[in-house]
Amino acid sequence: MTPWPDVRRQIRQTLVPGSLAGLIGGIAFGAAMVELGVLPTVASLVRTDSPLIGFVIHMAIAAIVGSGLAILLQGRWTAGDVVLWGVAYGAFFWFLGPITMQPLILGRLPAWDLAAAQAAYPSLLGHIVWGAAAGFALVAIKARSAFVGTTTISDPEPPQARLVGVVLRGLVAGLLGFAAIGLLPAGSERMLSPWGADDAASLGPLAVALLGATLYAVLHPESTSTAGGAAVRGAGFGFILWVIGGLTLLPVLRGEGLTWSIMEARTTFPALPGTILFGAAMALIYHWLGRLTRLFFSDDVGTRSPDAGSWGPRAVGRGAAAGLVGGLLFTVVMVQIGFLPTVAKLVGSDSELVGLGVHLVIAEIVGVSYGVLFRRQAFEQSAAIGWGVSYGFLWWLLGPLTLGPVILGTTPAWTVEAAAAAFPSLIGHLAYGAGLGLTFHALEARYSPWWITRTEAEAARMARRRIEATSAGPALWALLVLVAVLLPVVLSP
Repeated sequence: MTPWPDVRRQIRQTLVPGSLAGLIGGIAFGAAMVELGVLPTVASLVRTDSPLIGFVIHMAIAAIVGSGLAILLQGRWTAGDVVLWGVAYGAFFWFLGPITMQPLILGRLPAWDLAAAQAAYPSLLGHIVWGAAAGFALVAIKARSAFVGTTTISDPEPPQARLVGVVLRGLVAGLLGFAAIGLLPAGSERMLSPWGADDAASLGPLAVALLGATLYAVLHPESTSTAGGAAVRGAGFGFILWVIGGLTLLPVLRGEGLTWSIMEARTTFPALPGTILFGAAMALIYHWLGRLTRLFFSDDVGTRSPDAGSWGPRAVGRGAAAGLVGGLLFTVVMVQIGFLPTVAKLVGSDSELVGLGVHLVIAEIVGVSYGVLFRRQAFEQSAAIGWGVSYGFLWWLLGPLTLGPVILGTTPAWTVEAAAAAFPSLIGHLAYGAGLGLTFHALEARYSPWWITRTEAEAARMARRRIEATSAGPALWALLVLVAVLLPVVLSP
């Protein structure tokens, strides 16, 4: 039997902060519901149409769901991971609530189809806003406790000086990430162009990028273990930036109110690919800057890999082999949709055989990059599939929607029409990523089982990496599923 003092401590340390965070998120979501006039729909759960009663019911649900989020996140996880989990958790309750439970309570069967998802699209954005706000609130409430922390050894540097360094690194990463997108034809302008970049009274794309990078840095004061993990984290953060910034805050600041409609989502869709790619580039640069900082200014060598001199050739070779396996899986999809002639156009041909050769070369190159960026990232097969699929999704945005059109002499195809046309290719990229990640993990496990430690320093390093991977991975993969669900909703007429 659990002693009563332990129960009270659990309530005080978990349920109360979670309820408060849920209420804060509920206020943000509730304000949106007032703007959209949907509180009577919530009130219909108790057979009334009073907006006040609807708001009370909404806040009660928000507090209960917030407690569940706090129970879920009882580990020592970083602030950034808590926010990611909050968004993924909120999206899950969108499916569980308005899509499933609400129809059942009202005496109807759930309609799990495209029409129902499009009708509930504003609620999806609201649940994402709730999750982000609740995550931020939970971080703030538990900032001085053991609930939220980093997985690295404590730094004796004063917190103020450390925060300044983190913010400066974030600003530099945001500036360089924005410049990287700007290398694409009209890239930086189109990244946030639907958000009023030409309006002098609104925040410009660069300002939004720097603010987003600063927030990312504050949420991730420590660099991740691998560059690949950082890139996927940044991509997830870019999606959140698109929803919270582009679809919510900026329209409100411009006095336009909330326009959470399918038509508005299609109008602002051109900002989504560029913002996700910006997030990945920014986070990758932030990771590398952190590594350089530790290299030049840290005396801690305990985190350095014992095979630092030989890991490069091994990662390249295994990545090339894994890329070939993933490329062959992707070929099945490309043959079915007749996409090989399109690939052949990259070298001025329309032959399917030439397209196959170009496709496999690209698969090898992407596989090598995966080996370099995601080395020692997956501890098990499921995680390997998760990271690989995430990387495949990034390359769907970077390949047929971005680099492919640029190579052919046009601008990035960040439009609803282009994304809809390339949607079958997304399936191939996800299959490629699954085969890539699983094969690369199998090669690492067979020839260098790096999780078998030999020294205390290695054991400590592996423990930190395992905590990091297991805390962030599922939330990031859930965000990927969310984007995959969102795309058909937005793209379908």
